[in-house]
Amino acid sequence: MLDQSSDAGLIAPSSQPAAQRNMCTDCGLSRTSRAGACGIACQFIQPDYPTMEARVHGRARDHAKGDERFFGPYQSMYRAALTPPAPGAQWTGITTRLAQKLLEDGAVDAVLCIGPDPGDRWRPRPVIVTDPARMAEVRGMRMGYAPLLAALEPAQAAGHRRIAVIGIPCQVYALRAIEDELGLDRLYVIGTPCSDNTTTENFHHFLSRLTDAPDTVSYLEFRADYHVEMRFDDGRMQEVPFLKLPLSDLPRDFFPLTCRTCVDYTNALADITVGYMAGEGAQWLVVRNARGQELLDRIASEVTLSAPGSSGKRAGSVKGFAENTKRAAGGLPLRKMPDWARGIVGWLMPKVGPKGLEFARARVEMKAVETILHLRREKPKRMRAMVPDHVWDLAAAYDLTPEKGER
Repeated sequence: MLDQSSDAGLIAPSSQPAAQRNMCTDCGLSRTSRAGACGIACQFIQPDYPTMEARVHGRARDHAKGDERFFGPYQSMYRAALTPPAPGAQWTGITTRLAQKLLEDGAVDAVLCIGPDPGDRWRPRPVIVTDPARMAEVRGMRMGYAPLLAALEPAQAAGHRRIAVIGIPCQVYALRAIEDELGLDRLYVIGTPCSDNTTTENFHHFLSRLTDAPDTVSYLEFRADYHVEMRFDDGRMQEVPFLKLPLSDLPRDFFPLTCRTCVDYTNALADITVGYMAGEGAQWLVVRNARGQELLDRIASEVTLSAPGSSGKRAGSVKGFAENTKRAAGGLPLRKMPDWARGIVGWLMPKVGPKGLEFARARVEMKAVETILHLRREKPKRMRAMVPDHVWDLAAAYDLTPEKGER
């Protein structure tokens, strides 16, 4: 059923209740007639990345090839920027533009993605976009669970058989698991690297700790230069160094266990991944297969590409993160240092810390370390099924190796 109150060209599917699941990010699959497939489609039950990568890309990641052990299978990687940047874009607007161009070219009938809830700009709402002009309305970040895959059946019921999906890793894994059953004529998957998610309510609490005007924050981004950037409705901008964030003061369950144990930070099953981690102020494109290259080719005249840079050394940062995570005993990583030192270290990090691809490698290794430590503490019986080999391989450099029964 579709919400007929929505304007043409941007439709929000009516939401069915989510099935009660353990460790669920509500990708939306349990809200559909395929709810029974969650057991094989969920990233947090028993993921099989080698098989899924081979199905989607024709081969699994090659640990001896370039950075595939960190980022998954790919054909090429770029530092990229839409030129000129799209007005109001989170970065330069590449993700939105890729989907918009597919609609303009008639390559797809609909784009399934996340837009803002009418009552709360930060609350995610699945939408079906059929008018390319309306893609601008769904740009930017949302925070909270977003049942994107609940839009699949309404889209198909409306007659859409050529579809693009913009999703985060847990949504994309489930989508790929049921892809063959959908009977689509064409499917493009544009992935974004995930960041630790939380509820929309928790996010509003976080904003209230950063500023005395949280309701007027219109933009927030965790940047690769170790700062959070906030923009306000009145045009003001504020930057906060990572080390000054009040993370250690937030509730220990601020980020759910699912997001603390994500094993696919870079969205390895997308056709193309568009993120920021190795972008050094621009965007980072990971073209994973021929369909991903087709997507990039469609906007070739609108995007500036260059080789991603890499500098600094990540080992110290990842080791420090691992130790802080251990001391946090299941909560958020502790960052205990005198206030007078935070400003100095915050000033130094953008100058001496890892940048570009080395920053991206650091974040992926941190997620591998975090996954093992949190599961070992909170869900030890799940480790054998939930932790893929590539995560163990990344964590081995930091003396995290499988204990009996974990692999």
